[in-house]
Amino acid sequence: MSNPRIIAGKARGHRLQAVPGDITRPITDRVKEALFNILANDIQDAHFLDMFGGTGSVGIEALSRGAAYARFLDVHRSAVDTIKKNLSRTQLQGLADVVLTDAFQYLQRPPDHTFHYVYIAPPQYKQLWQKAIRTLDENPAWMAPDVWVIVQIDPLEYEAISLQSLHEFDQRRYGSTLLVFYEPTAEP
Repeated sequence: MSNPRIIAGKARGHRLQAVPGDITRPITDRVKEALFNILANDIQDAHFLDMFGGTGSVGIEALSRGAAYARFLDVHRSAVDTIKKNLSRTQLQGLADVVLTDAFQYLQRPPDHTFHYVYIAPPQYKQLWQKAIRTLDENPAWMAPDVWVIVQIDPLEYEAISLQSLHEFDQRRYGSTLLVFYEPTAEP
């Protein structure tokens, strides 16, 4: 697979450095383009949390398209270093923070920020996406009132889950990638 690239916006056309080894599964250009077509202009001035940053491709795409801020979390030093290099390469480092941390532990802290979009694309086939969305659901203060939480998984991993603060409102399948969208549950 070739290195991911930024598709649109200020950093359009920049190729991103890949994380060494096989700890990440970069999003394809096709899926990323479809995702940002769905988000469209709503990404403008948004705050974006990329929980399993990898190369930083999704959060950097959000910044390139006009997001005001992105925070990247990753537990692997090599991924954090790669994200920092990719932010520098695209000249978007001033709009982002990159944190070397376990995302699950991080979200159990008192929040220092709220996010309009949370992107969850953890390692596959380990039910980590369920743990991630449940952890976020149990800590809703990290989320803006109009948040969208987007999960990227293999369709074989999917199962409906019951949450308190969030509910699923859409799914989009692109080959072997499924995007599942969640938004806040309306209060009765």
